[in-house]
Amino acid sequence: MGITRDDLENDRVRAALAGTPGGAVLLTEEAFEASLAATLADAPDGDAWLFGYGSLIWNPMIRYAERRPAVIYGFHRGFYLYSRVNRGTYENPGLVLGLDRGGCCRGIAFRIAREDLAEEFRVLWRREMLTGAYLPRWAPVQSEGQRFSALTFIMNRTHEGYAGRLPDTVIVDRLRNASGAYGPAYEYLYRTLLGLRQHGIDDPYLARLWEPFERDPRYQAEFAGAA
Repeated sequence: MGITRDDLENDRVRAALAGTPGGAVLLTEEAFEASLAATLADAPDGDAWLFGYGSLIWNPMIRYAERRPAVIYGFHRGFYLYSRVNRGTYENPGLVLGLDRGGCCRGIAFRIAREDLAEEFRVLWRREMLTGAYLPRWAPVQSEGQRFSALTFIMNRTHEGYAGRLPDTVIVDRLRNASGAYGPAYEYLYRTLLGLRQHGIDDPYLARLWEPFERDPRYQAEFAGAA
């Protein structure tokens, strides 16, 4: 099913979740607004950068002035968040990516014009911050010889959806067998891997997780030659 920018602008995702088990973990309006205001207050002067490491790479849904490959330091990408709505259900949760402490991560940096910042960050918050599974952080990023601070969303280790470090076999099983409102969990892995490769970025971790799907005839027709 997926969502559109219009859904985010009109806060339809929160409304849809309110009547489901996911409604119990929604941030209060006060907490949501406080988080957004605090992050905007810490934004650098002028345009601001956003670092995407998962679905933002291939489906940003924000207005941006520029995008480019970048590396973020102090965090690494992994399947650390159980997805009980988007890519799974409460009975059969999937997994999606999060940044956790340590190492570095290659992804895509988006430059957002200063005059668009308040509107675009609100769209981002309605996409990424409804449940508080992530913590918004300004972190050091390097791109094309430049070093600057970019907003990104790292794992909230106290959140009930935090999965921690899981073996590859467990991750692949969750991705293979879970599906939610946005589609199957394995599609999320595929689109992220493909999105990175389209920008000349290879991620051995994601490629390793994709190998069982690449060898499986059930997926070969669906994703023939794509990853």
